[in-house]
Amino acid sequence: MTATKASGAGYRAPGLYIGDRWRAGGAATHTAVVNPATGATLDQLRHASAADLDDALQAAQAGFETWRNTPAAARQDLLLRGVALLRGRAADIARCLTLEQGKPLAQSLGEVKVAADMVQWYAEQARRIQGRLVPGDAAGVDYEVRKAPVGPCLLLSPWNVPVILAARKIGGALAAGCSCIVKPPEETPAAVAMMVACFVEAGLPPGVLNLVFGVPDAVSRHLIASDTIKKVSFTGSVAVGRLLAGLAAPGLKRLTLELGGHSPVVVFDDVDVEDCVARLVAAKFRNAGQLCHAPTRFFVQRRIYADFVDRFARAAASLKQGDGLLPQTEIGPLANARRQRAMAELVASTARAATLVTGGGHGIEQGCFFQPTVFADVQPDAEAMVNEPFGPVALFRAFDDPASALAQANATRYGLGAYVFTDSARLQRQMIDGLNVGAIAVNSTVVSVAEAPFGGVGDSGYGYESGEEGLEGYLHTKFVNRNSQP
Repeated sequence: MTATKASGAGYRAPGLYIGDRWRAGGAATHTAVVNPATGATLDQLRHASAADLDDALQAAQAGFETWRNTPAAARQDLLLRGVALLRGRAADIARCLTLEQGKPLAQSLGEVKVAADMVQWYAEQARRIQGRLVPGDAAGVDYEVRKAPVGPCLLLSPWNVPVILAARKIGGALAAGCSCIVKPPEETPAAVAMMVACFVEAGLPPGVLNLVFGVPDAVSRHLIASDTIKKVSFTGSVAVGRLLAGLAAPGLKRLTLELGGHSPVVVFDDVDVEDCVARLVAAKFRNAGQLCHAPTRFFVQRRIYADFVDRFARAAASLKQGDGLLPQTEIGPLANARRQRAMAELVASTARAATLVTGGGHGIEQGCFFQPTVFADVQPDAEAMVNEPFGPVALFRAFDDPASALAQANATRYGLGAYVFTDSARLQRQMIDGLNVGAIAVNSTVVSVAEAPFGGVGDSGYGYESGEEGLEGYLHTKFVNRNSQP
């Protein structure tokens, strides 16, 4: 069985990749892969059996013994060959991603590009994993600090940006010298499988990169319980993150958790309102708002508040909904019917504690669509202000002074990303110092890049991905006291 290639009705769900071959999952269970733009079932995804998972564990252990001893230069070259294949197949992978996840095709192409950039950065860092030599306290004594891969890793990625979020885990693990078992989301499996195929075909040794699917809870429990797995990286909900932390605790396994977000946006009255609105509308409604770092709670200084909300709402309402494969589409469907129901319930609840300015309905009845929705004067205790919307809902409140803006922005248990718009260096500094988050964009909407760490505080999780800190998460530090004159 080969990885999936999809073009319209030709979509096929992928198989498992274990050791050195593609194979059908042996479990009796399966998942229907549904096109969220139409509601049509694309295919049935077969799950891994317990025996399949045991085979993946055995393969990952064997692959680690090979890969850890592969020179860094060879690891780099192989990963770069995989990146070249990934870029060459970007159009096919993007089309597949839009079919199963719903986002506009241009956004899917952008996702594949970013994924390639992330793995390339990690590949280039493979030759820069360095320890250090410290002078000893006596003649003939050296103190060495070495870096070594932690071992086989379990990489769990979600459905909202499945290619990027799998890529940065795969890139970090493989660059460090770890083997891995990747479990992408069952609802959006094929695009990730196509990416995995790029690195397999680039020449990865057997067992270094394995791909499985199944009932998430059962797969996680089975694999994390094994002594083979030394590190778990998960991106997803707070509830599942807490569960995984509990599963990892008995084995004292390393854990990276990138969980929810409820990103504040602080806009001061010295901005160019038109330019600021244009950038924030694009960022808010990208991927139908289904991004953990999406700008969501907008705090706008009172002097420009009414004008800002009006312009933002009009721009949001003008976005063209539709099937992501259509060139005119600017906002696609939500990824599944669960998210559509959740948005309807959230909007109904929030409308009792805010003013609905635009949106609030499906817009298109077929499929899993939901309109770009804007609320003004949202009360601090409104459900949407407390719980992450994870959808196309923007929440606005006015503020009078910087201290008030900070207090409102920090009034959440999440702490992933934040956005600040002002030309004042003093206000920028005050916001940077005061915002309790892991990443801040100032006069920008970009909080995640390959070269820098991405992670949060509070309920947004712990540990980092991307950047030097992300690579460090797949390494352990070994101290050597070497006496050459015993």
